[in-house]
Amino acid sequence: MPLDIHAVYRIRSDARSIAERARTIAVEQSVEMPIEAIDDPFVNSEIVGRVLDIKDVGGGVFEARIALAAATATTIKGGDAGQLINMLFGNTSIHDDVVLHDVELPAELVRAFEGPRHGIETLRRRVGAQQRALTCSALKPQGLPAHTLAALAIALARGGIDYVKDDHGLADQAYSPFAARIEAIASALRRHGSLTRYVPSLSGDLDSMRGQIAAARNVGIDTVMVAPMIAGLSNFHRLVQEHPGIAFLAHPSLAGSRISPTLLFGKIFRMLGADAIVFPNHGGRFGYSPETCRALAHAALADWHGLRASVPVAAGGMSTDRVREMLDFYGADIMLLIGGGLLSARARLTDVTAAFVEAVKTYPYG
Repeated sequence: MPLDIHAVYRIRSDARSIAERARTIAVEQSVEMPIEAIDDPFVNSEIVGRVLDIKDVGGGVFEARIALAAATATTIKGGDAGQLINMLFGNTSIHDDVVLHDVELPAELVRAFEGPRHGIETLRRRVGAQQRALTCSALKPQGLPAHTLAALAIALARGGIDYVKDDHGLADQAYSPFAARIEAIASALRRHGSLTRYVPSLSGDLDSMRGQIAAARNVGIDTVMVAPMIAGLSNFHRLVQEHPGIAFLAHPSLAGSRISPTLLFGKIFRMLGADAIVFPNHGGRFGYSPETCRALAHAALADWHGLRASVPVAAGGMSTDRVREMLDFYGADIMLLIGGGLLSARARLTDVTAAFVEAVKTYPYG
């Protein structure tokens, strides 16, 4: 494996201090101790981080490219997602003047994580979508019993939605236990006979999530949702490895860290096996810019060391009147997720969903 990972940090600093600030980050993210106290030749030559380049990107921000030894980010068992992010940004994330902007990883390291098992092609094929954009909605609000959520799922399915997912806050609460919820929704969709796929949200510790996947498979569910930053990156990757027949949708909860969205969603979540990646669309209730959203979607789809493409899932305050605008912006390789914008129609939910689906299906993909 090539020796180096190239980590790119954006640092708020003045020009006089930036060289020393970058050198401090290189040491912190490699050996975390004074260099003069290290007398081992291997550590000094192969392990200590090195500043490769610094450039001024304007506004009091500098971009530092730092080489880190790939050996520090892997274990004897191979790729370890938690260790990788620890060596890239563990201690430095505590400093509020630094953003982990990008990472260039050795191809062998990327491929060791394997990436999505299914990706955009499978998610399309499962719902008969072919080359068009995919549609998705969410079951909410919190507090509803399983049978009411099942009724919402049926109303959305009657409108032709491709995927209907749990709200990420749904777990194994008393008012809607996981087992009761998946049984009610999966059986209702099965009776309806549509291609609509239900995506339950996993929660709890690793063993709990394993049990939830087993229960979901027993009722015919083949796609689940996980929040990798809540579950832990290593746990998320382990679930993907253990369940090759299951597609995984990654939710962005707790992902508002000082890791650039393009890197975290478009590269890291994809590398760890996310078949689809929910992200906050620009113009919604979160603050991502159009440029960030475009770069994130591109990273999820781009040719990258042979990994399958993940489906970018634009969400967060989406509305039906923005469908054409979003398809103009993203093209066909996208899933549009409208939750509250559909559910607010209440008694007209099926009709409004059908109009959303029709707008996606009849868009002039070029």
